[in-house]
Amino acid sequence: MKVLGIESSCDDTGIAIFDTNAGLLAHRLASQTIHKKYGGVVPELAARDHIRTVLPLIENVLEDAGLNGDELDGIAFTQGPGLAGALLVGASLGQSLSFGWNIPSIGVHHMEGHLLAPMLEENAPEFPFVALLVSGGHSQLVDVAGPGQYKILGTTLDDAVGEAFDKAAKLLDLGYPGGPAIAQRAKTGTPDRFTFPRPMTNRPGLDFSFSGLKTYTLTTAEKCRSEDGTIDDQTVDDIAHAFQEAATHTLMIKSIRALKSAGRKRLVIAGGVGANRRLRELLAEQCNAAGFDLFYPRIEFCTDNGAMIAYAGALRLAAGEFLEGHRFDVRPRWSLEELIAIQ
Repeated sequence: MKVLGIESSCDDTGIAIFDTNAGLLAHRLASQTIHKKYGGVVPELAARDHIRTVLPLIENVLEDAGLNGDELDGIAFTQGPGLAGALLVGASLGQSLSFGWNIPSIGVHHMEGHLLAPMLEENAPEFPFVALLVSGGHSQLVDVAGPGQYKILGTTLDDAVGEAFDKAAKLLDLGYPGGPAIAQRAKTGTPDRFTFPRPMTNRPGLDFSFSGLKTYTLTTAEKCRSEDGTIDDQTVDDIAHAFQEAATHTLMIKSIRALKSAGRKRLVIAGGVGANRRLRELLAEQCNAAGFDLFYPRIEFCTDNGAMIAYAGALRLAAGEFLEGHRFDVRPRWSLEELIAIQ
């Protein structure tokens, strides 16, 4: 079964074709840069950019795979969660192509796509496992018994960790997106000059909270500003290092705690923050020491992409799921626990 995947939940347009027999045939991604000058994603601009980009990308991916549209067996599009306008672009186009090519379609949960992205790798994890889903909009620990069998163990009570990276970068005038900017400046930061708190790690439970860490970053930065309001480059590096250490240590501590609590031996990292190399180092160290196995997708599949949507959609279409009619409602808010198990 050859499935076209369309991802348009936020500010990346991802298109891919996954074949249940041959694997990933082709994929392309267009990342929007217009939001940098605003310091964050502007929903209306994101939707307009998807409209301009999505059809040419589909044509390119079909050409890359050596296929025509009528050779596809199904279409998967991101139905939620995400920005409503952006989601509607992918959903409406996906359903239109489904109608025109007379093939079934399926709406995919964005976070299920991330959660299953490591299955695209040669060294794919076996079920069950615990997944750490970390992105600009989500920070969750999920117990995964099998495809579609998800139990949320912990979630963020305020800012997602990716959002916290973005806000910390903005406080330090490092631009958007914040994750790569903080990680780059942290490389030359002085260890131990600043020590930031590891939120909610000194109490039981698996929930996250990063708003206090953001406030601590603001307070530290204000104390370090000179009379003209600037912060010297080395101090910016040192604050970035301290912030990254606190955020990644918090994720690591909670992840190991979740593995022990759920009685699992495998940990999957997914989502944009999963590309952070310091987070990967910490989790590798702790998992190796405790006898846990660690899995994550390649860097290009950590951020939003069409391959994960094509794969998740192919699983559900192959199991007999599909959308009846050609409606294209979207779900900006949608819990993983609402999904049904894939048989």
